[in-house]
Amino acid sequence: MTRSRIRGTGSYLPDRVVTNAELETMVDTTDRWILERTGIAQRHIAAPDQICSDLAEAAARRALTHAALTADDIDLVVVATSTPDHIFPSTACRLVERLGIAPGAIAFDIGAACSGFVYGLDVADRFIRTNGAQRALVIGAEVFSRILDWEDRSTCVLFGDGAGAVVLEASEKPGILSTHLHADGRQTPLLNVPWGVSQGYERLEGSHGKVSMRGNEVFRVAVRTLGALVDETLSANGLERGDVDWLVPHQANIRIMTATARKLGLPPSRMVSTVADHGNTSAASIPLALDTAVRDGRIQRDELLLLEAFGAGFTWGSALIRY
Repeated sequence: MTRSRIRGTGSYLPDRVVTNAELETMVDTTDRWILERTGIAQRHIAAPDQICSDLAEAAARRALTHAALTADDIDLVVVATSTPDHIFPSTACRLVERLGIAPGAIAFDIGAACSGFVYGLDVADRFIRTNGAQRALVIGAEVFSRILDWEDRSTCVLFGDGAGAVVLEASEKPGILSTHLHADGRQTPLLNVPWGVSQGYERLEGSHGKVSMRGNEVFRVAVRTLGALVDETLSANGLERGDVDWLVPHQANIRIMTATARKLGLPPSRMVSTVADHGNTSAASIPLALDTAVRDGRIQRDELLLLEAFGAGFTWGSALIRY
C-alpha cells in the first residue's frame, strides 16, 4: 500500500519580536494577564515589506534542505493560509515560480483557518495515496498581524506571524495513518473576519477586515470538540491513549492544549508547546511546532504523533502520523 511519509520539515519566523511588555504600552493589558490566560509571552511580527509567500518560501526551502531534495522533486504544493498574497493567483502558484518548481506541478491554497495545515495534510496524502503526486510540499503560512485590530486587547495579544512546512513523499513505510476532518458553519459569529471582497466595498461601513472573536465561547467549544476528536482518532486506529508518543497541537491557548493532553493521558513533557514564543500563528502553528521538536531532537523517527487543530468555521481535524 502506498502511503505518504514526512521526509523533511522546515519553518520560518520573522525577526521582529513583540513581547507582552510591549503590548502593555499599546493596549490595556498586562504581561501577567496574557500569560495566565493564554501561556503566550511573545510573538513574531512580519516586517512591513514581508508577505505570505516570503514566509512560506523560507519555510519551504528549509524543509527541502532537511529532506535532501530540490524543487525539481516536488509535483504538488498546498498552502494553508488565511492571509494570502492575493485574491488570485494562489500563494501556492506563486511559490511554484519562486521555488523554481517545474511548470505543470499541482498548486493551490486551502482556507480552513487554524485547521488549514491538517486539512492540507489530508489533501496531499490523498493525492499521494492515489498516485496523483509523488512528493508534496504542505505549508502553513500566515501574516495574521495584517488582520488584527491592535486596539482590541481580546485578539491582538493572541496572534503572531510565521510559516511551517513539511515534505511528504510516497512510501511503503507507515507514515500518515489516518486523518479526520470536520466543519460546522453554524458557529461563524463566534470567530470570523466580518468582511470579504465579495460583499463589495460599499458594504464595508460598520464592519472592517479585522479578526472578531468571542473568546470564552470559542474556548468552551474547542475543548469539548477536541476531546471528542481524540476519541475518534484513537478508535479509528484501534489504539489506547498511552500509545501516542507526542501530541503536536494547534498552538492557540495553553489551557486548550493541556486539556487535550490530559484527554490522551500524556504528561506536559510529551506535548510540543511553542505557544509561549510564537503565539497563535493560525495555519502555521502545527508545522512550526513540529519542526521545532524535530530539530531539537525530541521527536524521533518511528514515534507516533497526534496532530490536532480547531479553527474558525468552525473547522477541526487531526492527523495520526508515524514519523
